[in-house]
Amino acid sequence: RYKMKRYPRTLSSGANNTVVAISKTLVGKLFKDDTRSDIGSEAEKLKFANQINDLVVKFVDLDEWEDGSPMLVMERLYPLDFRTYEAEKRLLIWDVFADKIATLHQHGFVHRDIQRPSNISGDRFDNILLTSTGLKLIDVGISALKHQVGAPLFDRFVENELKELDIFKIYFLNR
Repeated sequence: RYKMKRYPRTLSSGANNTVVAISKTLVGKLFKDDTRSDIGSEAEKLKFANQINDLVVKFVDLDEWEDGSPMLVMERLYPLDFRTYEAEKRLLIWDVFADKIATLHQHGFVHRDIQRPSNISGDRFDNILLTSTGLKLIDVGISALKHQVGAPLFDRFVENELKELDIFKIYFLNR
């Protein structure tokens, strides 16, 4: 039976990585054993998206955790429940989010993990967090940059992401 290692100050654990609290303002995504992406690639994609707008969680640094595990250091987010805001305010938040994601697409970045596959545990949209400053995207491990994958594949990824965003919009606005 597979047993997941528990780290001190764990905030979340996915199928491949664990996110730990470093401080009140920073988190670390630990890259241990077999992961879906490598730390350098994920750092590059975060930095790319961060140059475009503030929709994707902010990259801070690459470091090591206490046990020597490679660690991607990012800003710490404090998620809110969608129901914190009235439907009218959520519509405004959605409009800003949609504009920012369209800008990312126009500049050659696609997240690719908006909606979890049905066979992966967790919330359907747990890579989109509502914060006091609006919606934020986390976990860019399988995201793609147009200049790396080429236009035909990138366009297909964007088309799929737009379908997932339509589903998320209904979920977000009608929750």
